[in-house]
Amino acid sequence: MKNINNSKLKIIPLGGLEQIGMNITAFEFEDSIIVVDCGLSFPEDDMLGIDLVIPDVTYLKDNIDKVKGFVITHGHEDHIGALPYVLKNINIPIYTTKLTMGIIENKLKEHGLMKSTRRKVVKHGQSINLGAFRIEFIKTNHSIADASALAIYSPAGTVVHTGDFKVDYTPVFGDVIDLQRFGEIGKKGVLALMCDSTNAERPGFTMSEKTVGKTFDNIFAENKNSRIIVATFASNVDRVQQIINSAYKYGRKVVVEGRSMVSIIGIATELGYINIPDNTLIDIEQMKNYPDEQTVLVTTGSQGESMAALSRIAAHIHKKVAIKPGDTVIFSSNPIPGNEKAVSKVINELSRSGAKVIFQDTHVSGHACQEEIKLIYSLVRPKYAIPVHGEYRHLQAHAEVAKSIGIPKENVFILQSGDVLELNEETVGVTGKVQTGAIFVDGLGVGDVGNIVLRDRQHLAEDGIMIVVLTLERYSNQVLAGPDIVSRGFVYVRESEGLMEEARQVVSDALDSCISKNVSDWGKIKNTVKDSLSDYIWKKTKRNPMILPIIMEV
Repeated sequence: MKNINNSKLKIIPLGGLEQIGMNITAFEFEDSIIVVDCGLSFPEDDMLGIDLVIPDVTYLKDNIDKVKGFVITHGHEDHIGALPYVLKNINIPIYTTKLTMGIIENKLKEHGLMKSTRRKVVKHGQSINLGAFRIEFIKTNHSIADASALAIYSPAGTVVHTGDFKVDYTPVFGDVIDLQRFGEIGKKGVLALMCDSTNAERPGFTMSEKTVGKTFDNIFAENKNSRIIVATFASNVDRVQQIINSAYKYGRKVVVEGRSMVSIIGIATELGYINIPDNTLIDIEQMKNYPDEQTVLVTTGSQGESMAALSRIAAHIHKKVAIKPGDTVIFSSNPIPGNEKAVSKVINELSRSGAKVIFQDTHVSGHACQEEIKLIYSLVRPKYAIPVHGEYRHLQAHAEVAKSIGIPKENVFILQSGDVLELNEETVGVTGKVQTGAIFVDGLGVGDVGNIVLRDRQHLAEDGIMIVVLTLERYSNQVLAGPDIVSRGFVYVRESEGLMEEARQVVSDALDSCISKNVSDWGKIKNTVKDSLSDYIWKKTKRNPMILPIIMEV
């Protein structure tokens, strides 16, 4: 449909570009906005004490009258994790498929948001109308069931968003990706394709999830006499299904351990996304009633996360399971970039306890490699290519793939979070920027820890703190008690009494000079104390602890 007044569609990524995680994109046409996904990301090493990072949704808050709803592609944390935090600020309905909704509802229950949040379950092939948009859900394959691509129809043209996907011709559960539908939509004309870039650097095709099942069968056959422990992603229901299939085939009972694993398998069983033969699952308490060669433990912690079940087992601090010589431990995942050290630490701990650790061929990616990306382009035939979901190097590799199959260079747009891309059949271009950023969640505090607090944490972590306590008489500013110096994380006091004694002397001299100059302003006194102590400490130790003078008056 041609638009008479030539309005443009705006595509505004609010997060998720330049990184894997925190995916959230707004689509705006005149007075309608829809939001695709609402994910979190996990903190970088330098974000001390931060639990989660969620996107800044100021733009949505400022335009709340236009915002019609969240449309969610699939149930991974980097696509749904921020919902409970964001919904508290912008309460709009959620539209998604059955399993994805089950996982989201679990989060909403934890945050007490079930009553206040409107939700609608959508089937693949169905469409929903939100303001000026019609959104169609298209079946895709991914490492979690019920993943969808979206066809977003607007008066300015159609955008296809693949979500996270791979092409799996032999999925463990459910149907093959609906390639036919991609082709039909492509024939009608597609303005832009926003396609997953995670594996855009890898040539070839991603292997089918089924191939992992064969590997499991072989491992089970070769390790008939030992207990088997498998660590994988909680959300990979098909992987758990294949572990259960192998266990059943070899007459083993299965224990599921790890909070997120128990929760997701519970939801998947309830909704019929996993088939567990009767009497196969047993409770962790019952594990000791069976000989080792008859049990399989499926657990979280394949990424070496310190609090996950496998890490606790490896470190001998798990209440119910201990590693024994002869155990076989399978890592059914690849380390996410940045987690390699943590994973290898857990592998070393397990091996040291006498376990045999297997990590070859027990994992396939949930994301498309280059040939599958080309397949989607050839079916959808978009005018513009907008690589999404990945760090800059992935987006760049994706752009090269798009060019290699004939998309002109000037029609490929690598965006940054916050860019406003305006497009229709005639014109396209980045026309502005909106506020975006990362909001830190620390415990129950959302956004109360900012860059300044993090900088202080960094400073404390690297150099420690010295607190100078002194008592002044109210009017005369005579020193009545102190100065006392307390230090933490700076030097071990008992062995540095001389240093501390001299430091006190330095502070006393600084105070004397203030009093002799009749300085009565506490701010000035504090600064003088701070500067003189800081100079002395730097000369003596070449360290820069944080210095906090505290003055009390009597």
